[in-house]
Amino acid sequence: MRRRLVGYFDRKRCLTPDDLADESFNRVARRLEEQKSGIDIPPAKYCYVVARYVFLEYLRGAEHRQRRVERERYDRVGEEAAESTMLPAVDGDLGKAPLDVLDDCLQRLGDADRELILGYYDAQGAAIANRRALALRLKLTANALAIRACRIRAVLEACMNRSLGA
Repeated sequence: MRRRLVGYFDRKRCLTPDDLADESFNRVARRLEEQKSGIDIPPAKYCYVVARYVFLEYLRGAEHRQRRVERERYDRVGEEAAESTMLPAVDGDLGKAPLDVLDDCLQRLGDADRELILGYYDAQGAAIANRRALALRLKLTANALAIRACRIRAVLEACMNRSLGA
C-alpha cells in the first residue's frame, strides 16, 4: 500500500512523495487508534481518501509554492529562448492596430506553422472536435498538437510585443 501511495504522490508531481505517503499512514494509524472499532470502508480506499487530503494540504504548503516559483523562473527562461529565435519585428508597426500586427506576424510564419495555428484556433463552438480533426490530419497526438500550438503562440506573442513596442 505504501508503494501505491508513493506512486500516487509521484504522479501528482509532489517533491517528496515518500514523506507524503508516510504522513498519510501516520494519519490513518492515528484515526484507527482513536476509533478502536475500525472504519466502514475498505482499508485501501480509506488510505487513498486520507492521501487526497494530505495532497490538498501539500498544495497549500510552502514546498508547492516554491516549486511554482521555480516553474515561473523556468517559463521566463523559455520565453527568453523563444525571443532569441524570434521572427524579426515588423518595421514601422508602432502606429498599427494589434490585429494588423498579428496579421503581419502570421505572414512571417512558415506555411505549415501558420496553417497549424489558424486551424487550432478556428473552433467556432466545436474546439475539441476541430482540434481532434486537425491532429488526425497532421498525424499528431492531441498533446503534440497542443505543444506545437503553444510554441507557435509564444513566437507570435513575442513578435507582437516587439512590434508594438511592449
